[in-house]
Amino acid sequence: MYFPTADITVSPWIPPLVAFVISFFTSMGGVSGAFLILPFQLSFLGFTNPSVSSTNQLYNIVAIPSGVYRYIREGRMVWPLTWIVVIGTLPGVLIGAVVRVKYLPDPRNFKFFAGLVLLYIGIRLVRDLLRKSGVDDKNSSEKRFQELVRKYLQDHNRANKGHRLPAVTGTKTGLGRISYDFYGEHFDVPIWGIFSLSFAVGIVGGIYGIGGGAIIAPFFVSFFRLPVYTVAGAALMGTFVTSVAGVGFYQAIAPLYPGMSVAPDWILGILFGIGGMAGMYLGARVQKYVPAKAIKWMLAAIIILTASKYITDFLLK
Repeated sequence: MYFPTADITVSPWIPPLVAFVISFFTSMGGVSGAFLILPFQLSFLGFTNPSVSSTNQLYNIVAIPSGVYRYIREGRMVWPLTWIVVIGTLPGVLIGAVVRVKYLPDPRNFKFFAGLVLLYIGIRLVRDLLRKSGVDDKNSSEKRFQELVRKYLQDHNRANKGHRLPAVTGTKTGLGRISYDFYGEHFDVPIWGIFSLSFAVGIVGGIYGIGGGAIIAPFFVSFFRLPVYTVAGAALMGTFVTSVAGVGFYQAIAPLYPGMSVAPDWILGILFGIGGMAGMYLGARVQKYVPAKAIKWMLAAIIILTASKYITDFLLK
């Protein structure tokens, strides 16, 4: 099948299959998978013009709502955190779109910079996982949450009677901070810190169409010490809003660049999105059954591998 905007030919079943596999695993950590689908489009499909960024964001728009729905339904959306992420990423993505089209039609230099950023985040996440803490892991909310999940899996009758797993409670916003409780532990983060991070991530997401979840979710986990079970929904929602704004902005400025492919390839983006929608829904549903450390290791591995590819590509070419 030929896609005229992308100027590539590929079997129509390949984009949804690739998106399904990627999004199933990445959505467990609040990452849409767009940051891995982008290299797939660049390296395997040969889709290299600026419209690949907007096409990647179109994927996010189609794929993300199913995952967000699961987190909302299970009571694991921290809404104040979500809205700060949205407010911060929105202006950043508009700036990023302009930078992408006007200053970085060739992504090589910025991919090197993005690789360094991702490598730092990945290493920080690995260090956090390897560090021996004096706190007994059995006392952590994530550990107790996993123990409760196992009990529910062992007692099907109780689960079938409609008993719900613990959700986020006691959410408060005030004095420049957001706080909430999750299964016996209290978490507190600065609003301006979240906003500043979201703004920077929005610029990166606007340039490459990755949404930013790949950066913001590990920061929430490793820097702000928030449990991955409660940040995945906020990261995905921020990526969704960022992508809606990004696609709209790329489409709006496309007439200003008649000699360049800027607007998204709608058919290709929707095909990726259909696969991502199914993978993200299942990933969000399965997430609570997967140990938190396994999700963090998965995120770290994906981030470091992607960063290494960006950096080596820059150095070898």
